[in-house]
Amino acid sequence: MQKADTKDLLVQVEGSVMNLTLNRPESLNSFSPAMIADLKKSINQAKQDENIRVVILTGAGRSFSAGGDVKTMGTSEPIDAYEHIGKLNELILAIKDLEKPVIAAVHGFAAGAGFNLALACDIILAAENSDFVLSFSKVGLISDGGGSYFLPRLIGVHRAKELMFHASPINATEAKSLGIVNQIYPTDTFKIDVERYAEKLASGPSRAYGFIKKLTDRSLSSSLDEILEAERITQATVITTEDHREGVKAFKEKRHPDFQGK
Repeated sequence: MQKADTKDLLVQVEGSVMNLTLNRPESLNSFSPAMIADLKKSINQAKQDENIRVVILTGAGRSFSAGGDVKTMGTSEPIDAYEHIGKLNELILAIKDLEKPVIAAVHGFAAGAGFNLALACDIILAAENSDFVLSFSKVGLISDGGGSYFLPRLIGVHRAKELMFHASPINATEAKSLGIVNQIYPTDTFKIDVERYAEKLASGPSRAYGFIKKLTDRSLSSSLDEILEAERITQATVITTEDHREGVKAFKEKRHPDFQGK
């Protein structure tokens, strides 16, 4: 097990899973410049380290993240907001660029940009006690951190506008029914259930997962012709991987494959 903790982010690597824990529990893990910078640095580390095959993003204390720090709102100049959101955007793009599954493990509140950070991940696992809210309009703001992009693609434009206009929380069950949440687990066993989910992903063909992530995300802004050609080119690459050869061999031998992420 490896640790590389900073003040606002706890980093722990166990086997092939990197755990990133937002660590400002006194403010419900609201974002700080240091937290955003450390998250981006850790995501880039996961990109470079071939031994890391899955990333879990979660929060310390009672909640996943309250998003922007309300205590600092109303005191910033436009240029400050512009630069801060620019750094947040770099983090969002780093998550989407990482060709490895990123799991958001949400308990308590995922609010504002905290909600949108979860939406940027590939999978959202929720504890039964979790609530999701785009709270921006309550303080006269618009959704940032990619919410205007991710949410309409998940639940449709009209429903997304309603959630943004009213800024009313939805619980885990509602979020799952809308297609926002993948799985809901009991709060008491949430950490263990998330670890099991991540370990199952980590034992899979991670090279193929990376291509799946890239193609699926690309499909949101591509034509059918473009995706068909991209699938054609990608499949010609994937069949050369060791994981593909192992998968075929295991199938013929009627056993579980031992994928190595190569």
